[in-house]
Amino acid sequence: MKTVIYYFTGTGNSLAAARKIGGALGDTDLVPIASLANTPGAITPAAERVGIVCPVYDCGVPVMVARFAERLDLSGAKYTFAVVTMGGMGVSALHQLDGILRERQGRGLDAAFAVSMPGNFPPLMRSVPAEKCGRTLGRADSRLGEIAEAIGSGRSVSPGFAPISGLVKALSYGSLAKAAHDAGKLFSVSDACTGCGTCARVCPAGNIEMVDGRPAWGRHCEICCACLHFCPTEAIQLNVMLGTEGRGRYRHPDLTVADMEAQRGE
Repeated sequence: MKTVIYYFTGTGNSLAAARKIGGALGDTDLVPIASLANTPGAITPAAERVGIVCPVYDCGVPVMVARFAERLDLSGAKYTFAVVTMGGMGVSALHQLDGILRERQGRGLDAAFAVSMPGNFPPLMRSVPAEKCGRTLGRADSRLGEIAEAIGSGRSVSPGFAPISGLVKALSYGSLAKAAHDAGKLFSVSDACTGCGTCARVCPAGNIEMVDGRPAWGRHCEICCACLHFCPTEAIQLNVMLGTEGRGRYRHPDLTVADMEAQRGE
């Protein structure tokens, strides 16, 4: 069965997951959601099996992913699934996606999965040591193999029940879209910036412009923190909660700057 997996990634966890699943299923196209953000009209997959793979932000899905799901035409799909990668809680994100699809398409997910991977939001959690990170990725790889097997066999899998995750999402996710518009104001750049432009190249939202050799953030940030984690000199800081200075950086070891640039379809 032909498969298409739509993905969004900030630091590589979700792209690595999509590649693992797609490789196991075979005959799979990986399509970056960011490349479709500015296209008009409905999005109709040219496949019978359709998946969405994305990270969890604030116990929900990234705003760009939610808007994508609202446009997704599943009338020709025989099987739909979603996989969320997370450093904390994620079941409520699966329920969110399922709800969007049911409301817009009259059908939801046939299968829903969550995978624990290294966290990448330094204001809440420090980056873990490389050895621990490797163990986490190893467990995730095994879990993704199990997920691919379930998808390949057409198994029905419910998102499960996680009241705490749902409560956190209910209390805070509604402000995420509003906060994203002004999130650029929360970033700062130190004198360590070399003006290399990597931050602008990796931003999936195309929200960063280099002005006089320094990054300037626009008003459609996804708060994915790709700019923060890919900066080669760690010159970028996100000034919320506990901040990010001295709290480490993370990106999936298999992800490159070129992968991030390709996400925008450029």
